[in-house]
Formats: sequence, structure tokens, C-alpha cells
Amino acid sequence: MEKTEVEFDVKIDAGVLYDYMLRHTYTGSAGILGSAVGALGVVAFFLTGYPLYLILGVVILFYQPAALYLRAKRQAQNPAFREPLHYRMTEEGVSVSQGQTKQFQKWSDLYKAVSTGRSLILYTNRVSACIFPRRDLGEKQSDVIAVISRYMEPGKVQIRM
Repeated sequence: MEKTEVEFDVKIDAGVLYDYMLRHTYTGSAGILGSAVGALGVVAFFLTGYPLYLILGVVILFYQPAALYLRAKRQAQNPAFREPLHYRMTEEGVSVSQGQTKQFQKWSDLYKAVSTGRSLILYTNRVSACIFPRRDLGEKQSDVIAVISRYMEPGKVQIRM
């Protein structure tokens, strides 16, 4: 019988945030364009021999990931990430709680669900998301995916095992 409800706890750290930021950035037009410009700089160096093209290409290619890593480390120190987050997925939607604070989102209000090698990501809007590290989901990972797939519109779900 397919699960209709699942509960789990997740702990967000710098590695989890960095994974989310990389996926979010490099699947957007700015990330793709930046990578293309950086790669063109390196190619231009090999075609022309001008070291300035190589320097610009390498800086453009490596600046964004380094900046994202530093931002993830800084953001992970936020008090909201010190304690685990408790999630409960039901047929009505997704609730998250931590201490006395609780929030709820209906399935119809969620933007999309995607995955990376390290996490499942449930976007609450275009830029904000709930991040579920696969390491924290453990055996419940397939249940979480089943519940998301059951209650979200199919066009919004882009999760791979």
C-alpha cells in the first residue's frame, strides 16, 4: 500500500546549502550564461594565445562556485539551522516545525520538486525551498518521493532516484 503521510527530521549544514545553491544557480539562465562566457574565455586563450582571456575565463568559471561556498558557510551559521527541522507530509500539504515555530504549505501552493545527488528540494516559490538531505531521509526517501509525486502536479515534479 502506498504511503499517504510521512514524517522526518533534517539537519541543514553548509554542504547541504552549497549543493542547493549550486543546483539553483547553474540551472538558471545567469549560471548557464556565466559558465558559457567563462568557457569562451578559455577557448579564446587557446585560439589567440592572449593570457588575459585565460585569466578572465578562469576567474569567471571559479568565482561563482567559490562565492556560493562562502555564502553557504555563512548562511549555515544562521540560528534557524542549528536545530533539526521536523517535516510532516500529509494529503493536505507539508508542515515544517522547529521548537514552537510551525509553517504549513498546501500542495497546490508549492512551486516544484527537484533532486540533486545529495538532496530532494521542494521549492515553495521561485527562490525559496525546503531541502531534504538524502542522508537524513534514509529509508524514508522513497516514501517522501511517493508522497510528493502523489500530491503535486506531475509537471512540477522532477525527481530522480
